[in-house]
Amino acid sequence: MMNMTKTQAHRWALVTGASGGIGQEIARELAAAGYALVLVARDAARLARVADELAQAHGVPVQPLPCDLAQAGAVEALAQALAQGDIVPEVLVNNAGFGVYGEHARTDWQAEHGMIELNVTALTALTKRLLPGMVRRGRGRILNVASTAAFQPGPYMAVYYATKAYVLSYSEALAEELSSSGITVTALCPGPTATAFSQRAQAVDSALFKGKRLPDASEVARYGVRALQRGRRVAVHGCMNSLLAQSVRFTPRRVVTRLVAQMSRRV
Repeated sequence: MMNMTKTQAHRWALVTGASGGIGQEIARELAAAGYALVLVARDAARLARVADELAQAHGVPVQPLPCDLAQAGAVEALAQALAQGDIVPEVLVNNAGFGVYGEHARTDWQAEHGMIELNVTALTALTKRLLPGMVRRGRGRILNVASTAAFQPGPYMAVYYATKAYVLSYSEALAEELSSSGITVTALCPGPTATAFSQRAQAVDSALFKGKRLPDASEVARYGVRALQRGRRVAVHGCMNSLLAQSVRFTPRRVVTRLVAQMSRRV
């Protein structure tokens, strides 16, 4: 599935979902900061183009490793490829993920199962695989891309919202466990962003996306990498998003859920 040559000593960062959108832009920010990169995504051709672009632009080694992290055994194969290349990531960015839009009684289970495997299982397994080495070395940074969806239930994207709630909870718990270890864990929580996410989720016509000016992926990535570098535990992108994320703590859950449903319906 993957081939990797032996590498010289560098500071390495591993970014999943790196062939486009927020993941690609996070990789760009890290390359500009001098990190060598391991880029992971399903689309081998797009991943190779991104790797070539970043290597030429920033003069750092970039290793594209195409794989589908939702498939059984993919995380272990990725870990073996890193070992074969003598690559020890100091930074792990769990960005890969997608959404499924629609009434839960009608959405496709296979698509939702794949979403759970990628958004939850692969993120957890890859963190679990790389974290012990960070603990032994006494240093490391982990950036888990959650979402503002993590703060409340999400009718019409019920499973997606639930997966992001898991990512947020998991990240905050790990951050506390590791608080005196030299390792930081950051949950990046962007709101709707101008990427291909809405097309893949088939949510382009929902009120969340339609007719709105959305922040671009590079803006979110810059914010996320700054939060990673500062060791912030939770980083909600955008003042309005941050305000809304805090407001749900003081609003009855049923009211919040009804408002999200209204915001998520097709228009």
